[in-house]
Amino acid sequence: MKQVLQNMRSGETTVVEVPVPQVQPKTALVRTAASLVSAGTERSLVEFAEKNLLSKAKSRPDLMRQVIEKTKREGVLATFEASMNRLDQPLALGYSSAGTIIEVGESLQHFKPGDRVVCAGGGHAVHAEYAVIPQNLLVHLPEEVAFNSGAFATLGAIALNGIRLARLQVGENVSVIGLGLLGLLTLQLVQAAGCQVLGIDLDPKRVSTAKKMGAKAILRKKAEQSYLSFTKGRGFDAVLICADTPSDDTVVLAGQIARDRAYVISIGVVGLNIPRKPYFEKEIFFQVSRSSGPGRYDRTYEEESQDYPLGYVRWTEGRNLEAFVDLIAAGKVNVERLITHSFPIEQAHRAYELITGKNDEPYLGILLTYESKQKKPKTQIPYSQPQTQKTSGKLSIGVIGAGNYAKATFLPVVKKAGGVRLASIASTSGASAQHAAQRFNFAFSSSSAEDIFKDKSIDIAVILTRHQDHAHLVLEGLEKKKHIYCEKPLAIHEKELEKIERAVKKKNVPYLMVGFNRRFAPLAKELKSFLAGRTEPLYAHYRINAGYLPPHHWLHDPAQGGGRIIGEGCHFIDFLTFMVGESPRAISANALPDRGKYHHDNVHMLLEFPDGSIGTIAYLSNGDKSYSKEYLEIFSGGSIALFNDFRSLELIVNGNRKVRRSRPTQDKGHLAAWKAFLTAIQEKAAPPISYKELFAVSQATLAANKALLTGQKILLTK
Repeated sequence: MKQVLQNMRSGETTVVEVPVPQVQPKTALVRTAASLVSAGTERSLVEFAEKNLLSKAKSRPDLMRQVIEKTKREGVLATFEASMNRLDQPLALGYSSAGTIIEVGESLQHFKPGDRVVCAGGGHAVHAEYAVIPQNLLVHLPEEVAFNSGAFATLGAIALNGIRLARLQVGENVSVIGLGLLGLLTLQLVQAAGCQVLGIDLDPKRVSTAKKMGAKAILRKKAEQSYLSFTKGRGFDAVLICADTPSDDTVVLAGQIARDRAYVISIGVVGLNIPRKPYFEKEIFFQVSRSSGPGRYDRTYEEESQDYPLGYVRWTEGRNLEAFVDLIAAGKVNVERLITHSFPIEQAHRAYELITGKNDEPYLGILLTYESKQKKPKTQIPYSQPQTQKTSGKLSIGVIGAGNYAKATFLPVVKKAGGVRLASIASTSGASAQHAAQRFNFAFSSSSAEDIFKDKSIDIAVILTRHQDHAHLVLEGLEKKKHIYCEKPLAIHEKELEKIERAVKKKNVPYLMVGFNRRFAPLAKELKSFLAGRTEPLYAHYRINAGYLPPHHWLHDPAQGGGRIIGEGCHFIDFLTFMVGESPRAISANALPDRGKYHHDNVHMLLEFPDGSIGTIAYLSNGDKSYSKEYLEIFSGGSIALFNDFRSLELIVNGNRKVRRSRPTQDKGHLAAWKAFLTAIQEKAAPPISYKELFAVSQATLAANKALLTGQKILLTK
């Protein structure tokens, strides 16, 4: 299918052929008929992407500070590579569309194939021939409403949310400042609410357009002289700011023309240096409207489809969409007359030339239209020259998951290691898989893991998805006789782990490897050698300055990420296990109080080993990210080892100090781990991590999480 993608590094806005995305539970696959180009949000994204690196840094000082902190921790080279990778990610443009459902996911309610719908949401209602839309961002579109009109629904919901915040009542006087597309929609909605409305804009053409729609409108320069006569000397009951400008003039003007205790709502993106005097003297209520209504930016509402009870939240994002569609159907709002341009998706570049000013032509509503000729959507497309047979005896790999870890860390390692055929890469969105296929020269990109599992030419399936998918993909891959390299964790539930353990005990089972890369790092191997001759138990203290994650991050979700201890803590349990040379026999854990900010991610774990060794892990999210992430101290038999963030290793024995450094950057063992896995397969050698140890570490990680939740020491039997 065709999709519009923005490259944040090069600034290119292109129409790309990508696999059709896969429908998920509580979602629908929609064939798009029309989508609306945002002259505000999308223009700012495109203009940012077109800046050079220095200009990007100047315009986003917050991101620049993060880069500086990362440089201090990890070095210039690693930071530069990570920054370039971030900028190289394709950004899907678009957030408002309309089309027809062709497939529904499990548990989706009230929708079926063939339904006409409007779609909302950044990352969902994108400019593409097909899109996967969650339930709460879908609304039925009546037959009498054209798809072109339905494509305006998200923008209409944004206008409606601003109006509701102003608490308008019939007969009130309202001013709308800014008569672009958002302002003209808001103007119509205010009129439909039974209010007297006056539009204000700098552009005579937009003022003229508002008048042609039957509204009263004036130029900005006449506003101070005209508002009293319009409001009979009272001032406006509400002022709705719909402009798009960094200037503070809109909030200054709103304060001047508003009545005592009026509402001023900023719906557009404007300067917010509010003058104190008028807002203080009139005790004006000022509020910034958060897009299309309650539910916007709430992952549980938008992605997990958990609706808010109507009795408590009458107007959610989804219900605002529905209300706007109903107003169009009733003839109260006319959006067709706001459409100035319509382009087929193949000519999407013309739309962006308009909104970025490259084409000096007036515009309002700009639509992209779609005429998909595909009878059955394709989940897989060829990118480089397809190879159906193995070449030169090379192992062939298929990668499932094309997120930031895949592109920034794992795939560069695969490319550097060489020696394999890059057969296919898959991600549910399709677009990220296409980008990875292009960048790393895979033969195919796909939106379905099944395309990899059913391809008999593929020897190795690499699993780099979110954690909830790891176990079932591992099991399916082993069943299809694929060697499996799974990024940690192996499983987030005990029953999943038990199923995998039973699977690897079968005859002629393929190789299984988990990405516990730290034990393969060069400095880690040197530390292991240093400890090899010890005759006493060791004491190890491992401090991880993990950094804070926001409350709604997917890693905190027990169903998706398993929590940070399962999702990342497994790395550190494995590393201590490797250093001791035995699996832990008992584990206990406790945490600092969360106090509504943290999620059981300021944790102290105590690992007890059969030889009497003790390991402590301090996993902390309450520190400063500018400080090093990992620091390990080991004491044993008169010797001390200090291991700092995989950048330096200090060995102290008999008063002598030896320091080793990793140059020019950190080496956490990703390359060595991957090479060890390939070598084991090619030489039919023992797995790089024994299954006994691999499952013991995985079991200890689940036990650590259980100990944290119950406050009990957990004895490990394996």
